[in-house]
Amino acid sequence: MNDKIIVKGAKENNLKNIDVIIPRNKFVVFTGLSGSGKSSLAFNTIYEEGRRRYVDSLSSYARQFLGGTKKPNVESIEGLSPAISIEQKTVHNNPRSIVGTVTEIYDYFRLLYARIGKPYCPNHKIEITAQRSKDIIDSVFKYPNNEKIYILSPVVTNQKGTHQVLLAKLKRDGFLRVKINDEIFSLDKDITLDKNKKWTIEIIIDRLVLDSDMHARVSEAIEIALEYSNGLVTIEAPDKNTKQSFSIYHSCEHGDFDMPKIEPKLFSFNAPSGMCETCKGIGVLQQADISLIIPDDSLSINKGGIKYFKNLVNTSNLEWQEFKKMLEFYHIDCDKPLYDLTEEELNIIKYGSYEDITFRLVSESGNIFERTKHIEGIIEKLERKYVDTASEEARNYYKKYLAESPCPKCKGMRLNPYALAIKIANLNIYEMSNKSIDEIYEILAKLTLTDIEKEISELILNELNHRLKFLINVGLQYLTLNRKAETLSGGEAQRIRLATQIGSNLTGVLYVLDEPSIGLHQKDNQKLLNSLKHMVTIGNSLIVVEHDEDTIRQADFIVDIGPLAGEHGGKIIATGSIEDIEKVKESITGKYLSGECKIEIPKTRRSGNGKVLTLKNAKTNNLQNLTVSFPLGKFIAVTGVSGSGKSSLINQELVNNLNQYLNSQSYDIREDSKLIGQLNVDKLIQVTQSPIGRTPRSNPATYTSVFDDIRDIFANVEESKIRGYIRSRFSFNVPGGRCDKCQGDGVIKIEMHFLPDVYVMCDHCEGKRYNLETLEIKYHGKNINDVLNMTIEQAYTFFIQRSKIRDKLETLMEVGLGYITLGQSATTLSGGEAQRVKLATYLQKKPTGKSIYVLDEPTTGLHSYDISNLLKVLNKIVDNGDTVIVIEHNLDVVKCADYIIDLGPDGGSGGGKIIVTGTPEQVAKHKYSYTAEYLRKILGD
Repeated sequence: MNDKIIVKGAKENNLKNIDVIIPRNKFVVFTGLSGSGKSSLAFNTIYEEGRRRYVDSLSSYARQFLGGTKKPNVESIEGLSPAISIEQKTVHNNPRSIVGTVTEIYDYFRLLYARIGKPYCPNHKIEITAQRSKDIIDSVFKYPNNEKIYILSPVVTNQKGTHQVLLAKLKRDGFLRVKINDEIFSLDKDITLDKNKKWTIEIIIDRLVLDSDMHARVSEAIEIALEYSNGLVTIEAPDKNTKQSFSIYHSCEHGDFDMPKIEPKLFSFNAPSGMCETCKGIGVLQQADISLIIPDDSLSINKGGIKYFKNLVNTSNLEWQEFKKMLEFYHIDCDKPLYDLTEEELNIIKYGSYEDITFRLVSESGNIFERTKHIEGIIEKLERKYVDTASEEARNYYKKYLAESPCPKCKGMRLNPYALAIKIANLNIYEMSNKSIDEIYEILAKLTLTDIEKEISELILNELNHRLKFLINVGLQYLTLNRKAETLSGGEAQRIRLATQIGSNLTGVLYVLDEPSIGLHQKDNQKLLNSLKHMVTIGNSLIVVEHDEDTIRQADFIVDIGPLAGEHGGKIIATGSIEDIEKVKESITGKYLSGECKIEIPKTRRSGNGKVLTLKNAKTNNLQNLTVSFPLGKFIAVTGVSGSGKSSLINQELVNNLNQYLNSQSYDIREDSKLIGQLNVDKLIQVTQSPIGRTPRSNPATYTSVFDDIRDIFANVEESKIRGYIRSRFSFNVPGGRCDKCQGDGVIKIEMHFLPDVYVMCDHCEGKRYNLETLEIKYHGKNINDVLNMTIEQAYTFFIQRSKIRDKLETLMEVGLGYITLGQSATTLSGGEAQRVKLATYLQKKPTGKSIYVLDEPTTGLHSYDISNLLKVLNKIVDNGDTVIVIEHNLDVVKCADYIIDLGPDGGSGGGKIIVTGTPEQVAKHKYSYTAEYLRKILGD
């Protein structure tokens, strides 16, 4: 029994009381349609039970920090190991988190730079060496005889405080004088310092008129100075008004740059000793962006040219009245287009009055009062309000007018000049972290070190090489250590955690993974599979939820769940090898594996509408100044290896420039336009995998607006009319009909401070969101909560006679979401499901023939059966005359495109170029494209 995991009576979510036997220490794949119950079995049942047993074995003290555990709805599980879940969810929203810190590689680099890094003076570009006492003494005697000299020991540098304890100690130690902020004080007198001011305190060790016979006296004074100041000494010639600082650690020979003690925390942008003082180690500043405040400078102020005041012009709003008084004071014409105003007038609008202005204001209640003050400009106002507001909602509103700009002090490098002055292989730690993983691996392999340096760094370099190699093995060689963790896709974040687990070399563990192949080009897929097999080889069990055919074919054991999704799934259809799955007629997965079912290659490719949108000079991230043409009226696939620049080209360059054009009436006539042919586009629809909402209140019904129509029906029920209930009674977003305790959430949020927030079911409404009176209203025997608990399919049948509701639900079914419930919380939807909810919402709108749809890896989480349905939807959009652009690795989607734009050839700095464009048949003929290599296998001859 020790070689099997035996699950009996699993009923979690849609699982139909299933029994399954899974071999231990094998590479096991769970597959099946989206929503069939794979995650319910893998994560909600097997992993959750493994975690519960581990947590329950700990002391009650330890358990309080790990959160509660809920027993899954399963009769029994035997043969379970301690379980580790590696999911796609990106949890790093901290702007300080980067790939280097998440993987801990940056921590090892901090240690390496502290131990063998060489400091260089940023002013003279020469290496700084630590000075010996003898060198300092020799420097003193370079002064001429009879020169008046002070030998000082800097014990406090620019620090707040009264420093009374230090001053008393110096007096007890026999010192007579100190220099505080360049003023000499006698220690015999009381010295009172303001605790809120910053002070620099130097002990006057000796004052002398230099003579060549004073060698012993100078030597002793310098030794005392070094002892008290931890290796620092200052030589001052007061008559010449010159000062020279020396360090037995590191100091520039020209005396204008002194290194502090070199230790690992100096290289941390999270520590005060290492971070840039201006941006506090974040590398960017949130500053008001005039292009967001004034998106269209062809408008006047009165016509809404200043977006913030657009709806306040000529109202009694006090902010507007105050701003208008300033405009009147400086005679700024509010009816002139903003681009006709002088630079001085624009500066007043941006930065406010340069003198105090006396003005009268009339409040909305009619009160009149007078003020004299500096009136804020729009930039000042928005930056202040963003910082001052306590409301998260208000902060998000002001953030719309702000943009991140690199810190002017550190130029985005996050660190102070001391940390950046230290180099290895002629690179400072920021420059090293800005290289891709594979480039860093090569640099470390070619390092030239002395014997002492080799001995010091051997262990550090071994650890670095191991961790870098693991990241390369899971296909992340294109990432840089400086890449912000919040910008990683779900697949990338998961593979980083996977690399960390591989590096830990644990054995006897059950790993549960969620589609690790997401976002990975076929070229890198085998490296990932080899890493997964290695985890099994060293003695672990691996359960992978996956749709990728390569992964399924290389598994030791397959569990096929289905046959369909939602209530039509939740059964074990087949288990065993590929041959075992193919033999089961009920298995849809088996039909796709055997080739009985497949996504057909289109017989013809669309010719488009003859119009083209061209993007010029694309340089974001690793893009090599590209000019790219997008033929409109076609289904376009953007392909290339991971990190080749696909997202930079589409999600940043194309989307940002199109949005700028669509939001600005004057963009199309500007000489600096990066777009050609933009007049052929009137709408951009970006369908991302970001959540449709961040609270339990957001759900597919509210997002698609079908809930408004459902509430109308309940408001028109006879009982509602008798009671005087209107549509808002059935909303859980406003008081009245909703449960007062949970305010319509159905759950209560428990803040856990340093742990993630926990949601527990509301004990008043038992998760039904509404109060008892509202739930008494029924339509065809169902109350509003019953309707929200229906699947899309059930609701479609229930409202079949209501065309408005039926049509909206039909679009959700078209994108393969018939299995989710109308009221399913947005926080429980996967990225792929959220993307398809958005797509269904846009499908409800009439096509214009000039719209561009942009989708980033829409096949995430989709079975081949679901991809087939998704392609029907995307083709329907293109057949209506619009354009669809998808960033995609899935060859079933790529082969169905009308036009391919292939980037590469490699990732990171080795990518960012257009390799080939054209139809799939044309692309497949290219000799040097990785995508072409795999397309040829699918397209055949």
